[in-house]
Amino acid sequence: MNAPALRILAGPTALRSLRENGFDRDAFSVMAGASGGAKWLVLGGLDRALATHFVAGRREKLFLLGSSIGAWRSCCHAQAAPLAAFDRFEHAYLAQRYNPKPSAEEVSRVTRGILAELLGEHGVAEILSHPLLRLNLTAVRARNLAAVETHWVQQLTLGVVGLGNLVSRRTLGVFFERTLFHDPRDTPPFMDPRLLPATAVALTPENLAAAVMATGAVPVVLQGVASIPGAPPGLYRDGGIVDYHFDCPMAGDDGLVLYPHFYPHLVPGWFDKLLPWRRAGRTALERTVILCPSAEFVAALPGGKIPDRKDFWSFDDEERLRRWRTAIAASRRLGEEFAELIERDELPARAEPLVHE
Repeated sequence: MNAPALRILAGPTALRSLRENGFDRDAFSVMAGASGGAKWLVLGGLDRALATHFVAGRREKLFLLGSSIGAWRSCCHAQAAPLAAFDRFEHAYLAQRYNPKPSAEEVSRVTRGILAELLGEHGVAEILSHPLLRLNLTAVRARNLAAVETHWVQQLTLGVVGLGNLVSRRTLGVFFERTLFHDPRDTPPFMDPRLLPATAVALTPENLAAAVMATGAVPVVLQGVASIPGAPPGLYRDGGIVDYHFDCPMAGDDGLVLYPHFYPHLVPGWFDKLLPWRRAGRTALERTVILCPSAEFVAALPGGKIPDRKDFWSFDDEERLRRWRTAIAASRRLGEEFAELIERDELPARAEPLVHE
């Protein structure tokens, strides 16, 4: 018998809810999406299953919270035809090509084209008028040297920020100010400043695309996004710098968080990726259910790993696309397994305790 492709990990309150009440779609008030660039390709099958078997059957509002690629995936979920949006996103993502040493301007131009295809002609209007889904995303407003676009200054600044982050995540505030772009129709639970302190900016037809570009604007790799309508003046960059996977109880004291994710753990910020002692705290995990690929599933992928941005310089386009398409095909199994667990009402029985590492 094949090992399961999908793991279900639940914090204490979430696990108790699953076991006592089963998998109730409307018990979840938040669905989160992490930063991770090309890693999103391995979740394509799961995202499509969530659109069909989780979002489509809801009666209550669902707040989407994402940074970087997690926000882009949320934009697909919040459109009127999410499966078609995911297809457009996947097609455009696979079609990206670059010169051997692309400039930030080139990468930004190609990325804007991907976003335009993802959103289509009516995506912005559909997202802002969705009857149940509420899009929320984080970006950071660059401060001091982090607001300089010169390549070598950005590299130097990232080095300084990384050293400061070793001491404390609080030092990030010297260079980056978290900004929460939110659907203004309803107040999400994570807008509580005790949970996710941020400058709040309402999403509008005029700023949604710019905000989505900003949340994925990786320093050095892409240009920052300036002059976002309705936001404080400044240059905005990748939300994952501060909120790589988020480290707060996103549902507050009520509701649960569903987190389709690449990993079985949450890393607070981008600079914490190589710091194994930096993981999301217990309060962030209490009401969270993580859906993630199993170790056996990942081991069977090309190279035994999930696609990532390093693939652009590790492989030529042909080999990179071969690996990515293989991962995309494998991701369908994650979606099929999730759908099967829902249809058979077996998801709660498969849930494992999600513990702080």
